[in-house]
Amino acid sequence: MGATDRVVVARVLAELGYDAFAGPVPLGPAVKIGYEVEPVRPGEHDEFIRTRLQPCPPALVTSATHRVAWTDSTGVSNVAHAGSLGATVPIVARETTLAIWSTLDVPAALPEAKLLEDVTTDKDPRAIFRTGVDAAARVIVQHAYLAAKTPYDDPAVFAAVLRDSGLFSTVAGTWHWGLQASTYRRGLIPVQLICFGGRVAYSADTVAALRAMKEQRIEEAPHGSDPSAQQYAALQNGEHPRCLAHPPLGAQRTSLVTWVADLFVDTFIQLLDTVDVTTGHRPAGPNGHTAFTVFEVPDMTCQHCIRTITKAVAEFGVDPPEFDLETKRVTARFRDAETREQSFDAIRGRGYTVVPPAG
Repeated sequence: MGATDRVVVARVLAELGYDAFAGPVPLGPAVKIGYEVEPVRPGEHDEFIRTRLQPCPPALVTSATHRVAWTDSTGVSNVAHAGSLGATVPIVARETTLAIWSTLDVPAALPEAKLLEDVTTDKDPRAIFRTGVDAAARVIVQHAYLAAKTPYDDPAVFAAVLRDSGLFSTVAGTWHWGLQASTYRRGLIPVQLICFGGRVAYSADTVAALRAMKEQRIEEAPHGSDPSAQQYAALQNGEHPRCLAHPPLGAQRTSLVTWVADLFVDTFIQLLDTVDVTTGHRPAGPNGHTAFTVFEVPDMTCQHCIRTITKAVAEFGVDPPEFDLETKRVTARFRDAETREQSFDAIRGRGYTVVPPAG
């Protein structure tokens, strides 16, 4: 796999994406969503910051203030984090994700399938675009942890400022693979913002830290076991990987990241008027009852999550589970209750949330 292959895949995904994300997104009826909230414990992630975010200085890392749990409009359990803008941001970001997902019209297979396997984590183009929409949601949710340090105390204004400042492209171009997912699950962001002229930007220390973290991951890639990290190992000497949707393609078009960011923020702002977010008891999502244990992992989003969870339970002799990324449900057979609890703890140890079966 070389730079030429990545350019080909980027062009293929872009041509599909400009059509798939043409917008505007049809909005459904108004919905009311209840949520539960608990404060994040001080120092809860100190060990992760110290061992997994090196060489990022701990002073650059901001933690969310609260953990939010809710059931979305499709009945799927969700867990995310919030800062000064409250639970509205993650909940409406999730509804925006669902609304855009519902409009995607992307083929399941392409002639360039082999190239996709070499340069992407997800192989199905539909899964690639769904993951991209998820990533856009995370940009808003994570940067909202920093909202109290900016003049922007309204979710709609804050999202628009992120879009107008090019922050979605900044994330795609500077964060190393896996950084967004791992920090999002824990409610962290390794960033400080500078505010000026109605815009925001990363501080110089932030840019330097993100570059250092990416360089370290590239250096470690040839020695790691994660197949996704091996994409870094195959890069040409001196080549710095960026999101395949990041480069602009043609004089008349912006990058696909910018294209999706515009659609996401426009839809997010509209949904702020139709999604009624209220604190209190949240309805339980559906959960099957079979000979297997069916549990939910609300922060599971992609094939990398599936591999991580599969490896976690395999340590206790559990066969590979079945996964449904849309409902966030995992179906596994545990030989006894102790193995089940050990497996749940192992999954949580990887930074995921486990919602055990009801009853």
